[in-house]
Amino acid sequence: MNHDITLPTLDHGPVTLPEPGWCTGHADHAPSHRVDLTHTGAEHRLAFGDADLLVAMLTQDPYVPDPERRRTGLHVEQTGWSATLDPDGVRRLAATLTVHAMHLRQLADQLARLSDEEAGR
Repeated sequence: MNHDITLPTLDHGPVTLPEPGWCTGHADHAPSHRVDLTHTGAEHRLAFGDADLLVAMLTQDPYVPDPERRRTGLHVEQTGWSATLDPDGVRRLAATLTVHAMHLRQLADQLARLSDEEAGR
């Protein structure tokens, strides 16, 4: 469920905008330019053992110039993890990546539902 929030900006003063229900909030917001306002969802850390391999989160940049980038998307970051593995380690990594692929597909399904809602479908 969306609700309106007001955030200070350096170039447009206070800006009121709808905050998507999936956004984790703006408690750490520091005034910036309006174009830099971003909604960010919960981080999904996709790990192997104690190391993060990927971090994924819903994002939306409502004021960027490119209309395609204003839509909600899934931001995915790769970490700098690397390791030399034995055959069992490679198998464990492959199994872990399979699980992470399933998680990413679930996030894609969530994103598709959000995209349909944004498009009024």
